[in-house]
Amino acid sequence: MTMSNAQLQLEHLWDDKVALDMTEPEKLLYRSNLLGSDKRITNYGGGNTSAKVLEHDPLTHDATEVLWVKGSGGDVGSIKIDGFATLYMDKLRALKALYRGVEFEDEMVAFLPHCTFNLNARAASIDTPLHAYVPKKHVDHMHPDAIIAIAASKNSKALTAEIFGDDIGWLPWKRPGYELGLWLENFCLENPNARGVVLESHGLFTWDDDAKTCYSLTLEIIQKAMDWFQSKADRQPAFGGALHESLSPVKRRAVAAEIMPAIRGLICESQHMVGHFNDSPEVLEFVNAQQLQELAALGTSCPDHFLRTKICPLVVDFNPDAQDVQVVIKRLPQEIDDYRNAYRAYYARCKHADSPALRDPNPIVYLLPGVGMITFAKDKATARISGEFYVNAINVMRGASSVSEYTGLLEQEAF
Repeated sequence: MTMSNAQLQLEHLWDDKVALDMTEPEKLLYRSNLLGSDKRITNYGGGNTSAKVLEHDPLTHDATEVLWVKGSGGDVGSIKIDGFATLYMDKLRALKALYRGVEFEDEMVAFLPHCTFNLNARAASIDTPLHAYVPKKHVDHMHPDAIIAIAASKNSKALTAEIFGDDIGWLPWKRPGYELGLWLENFCLENPNARGVVLESHGLFTWDDDAKTCYSLTLEIIQKAMDWFQSKADRQPAFGGALHESLSPVKRRAVAAEIMPAIRGLICESQHMVGHFNDSPEVLEFVNAQQLQELAALGTSCPDHFLRTKICPLVVDFNPDAQDVQVVIKRLPQEIDDYRNAYRAYYARCKHADSPALRDPNPIVYLLPGVGMITFAKDKATARISGEFYVNAINVMRGASSVSEYTGLLEQEAF
């Protein structure tokens, strides 16, 4: 599926007049909000940004290097200045002496509050070491669909080299955390001319010593990926071509209006749930496709995606040619129960002694051929955002499968 020229071009929004008198933390905030304003650059709550800034130490009155980094749970598009965690860089570097290996990652997260600068109450996220150990002042970590499509391809490393050459490196999948921060540092030291790196099944890191240049670089790399995918567009039908045709808009909404209350009644035993319906062209292309079942079963490819959508959706057994909604509604209890049992089995296979308890085993995302996508969550906004994340996943699957073979995360890694 091709896009219009307007959809394909990222807009460079940095205004030198606006940024002229800003401090470095203010430029970080400005950069973050600009990046987060375009969902092609990163999804809601996804990605993070940082700046290493010289600050006045309230204890010693000396200048000290401080890492400003998006705090845990924030959204770069709407973050305010108090949404950034601040940490002493010398203390973050000192943590290396305490690191005992990947089995002690949680221990390193617990050390982060001890590095806090100026009694900042904003909690640092698990991605903090990834920013701290990149030896550049400004770092962007984004989750663009175009980059994740590369990162989720079977030959991700080769594609990264083909598209970006030596400008952008590649690192294999590693869970976000302290070890990955050390990997990034080592990559930077071994490749001093690299301007960023693609993380397999994760996203993009870019860096520079100037805030505006870092912002411009992030856009440049994402745009290059988008342009490359567009050059490959229409070589083959997306998702193996169409198996079904979409119902008319009126009929799609009528089917959704019948099915959504039935789903809600089956999943609201212990909590209130709200549904959201999406029949955008991207969604319809996927739910109507020959490869719908195959690709949906592979699961999502990025940690941000499965946290919002669960590892895979429920493909509802609906034939748009028959349009027998009542038959579908009668089958729903068994389909949802089968999904719950599969999710419980997945939890049992992957859990560890210290794993959190099983969360709600109900599906979040429901895909209906010919109709669209329904998502359920605790409130309308969360249901809508979950749907946005699955559209991100669809975009990734489209891109990866058009140039390579799409690969979801192994279920243990997605746990």
